[in-house]
Amino acid sequence: MAQPRGRRTGCAPTLAAVSHLLDVLLGRATPTGGEEEALSACLSSPLWVAGVLDAAPHPDVETLLEHADAAARALPAEAVLAALATHPRLGEDLPGDGPHECMCRLEQSSLPQDPASRERLGAAVTAYEARFGHHYLVRAAGLGEEEVLADLDERLGNSAAAELEVSADQLRQVALLRLQAVLAGVVTTPAEPQSP
Repeated sequence: MAQPRGRRTGCAPTLAAVSHLLDVLLGRATPTGGEEEALSACLSSPLWVAGVLDAAPHPDVETLLEHADAAARALPAEAVLAALATHPRLGEDLPGDGPHECMCRLEQSSLPQDPASRERLGAAVTAYEARFGHHYLVRAAGLGEEEVLADLDERLGNSAAAELEVSADQLRQVALLRLQAVLAGVVTTPAEPQSP
């Protein structure tokens, strides 16, 4: 997939970095103290992070992902809103090369970068935020401009309560994709040791 103009990725991990968080969550390694921050890059919710960590060691990756999914589904509305606030506006340029920024760039890499398209997306996102009072979040990986605009148009017809449910589900989907990316070694997290 082509990288968008003007965005950095810098997401390639080392093999040791890939395995550390997974080893901790599966009980094969001792925690290093950075696990909370690492998981927060997937979903910035102390409740979710604690839910995943408190259930460790998980017997296998499938059970870990099932538990992460259930913990995300159980988040109360205030936790969902707080987590949504940590996500950038769709199409927003992100400085830095931390895991959260890296994941956002990868997720939005299929969106167009030309000024006219960015303006269209920006206007639609602004209308969404004015209607619902919180950030618009969609599992953007692989979506193009027209798909995102269609999603925005459809969701603008939701009631506030229905849209919060849709947003919570999108947040859950993004968190699971990010966790899978971390475990598969697509991106690194602060808890993972870096090779010199």
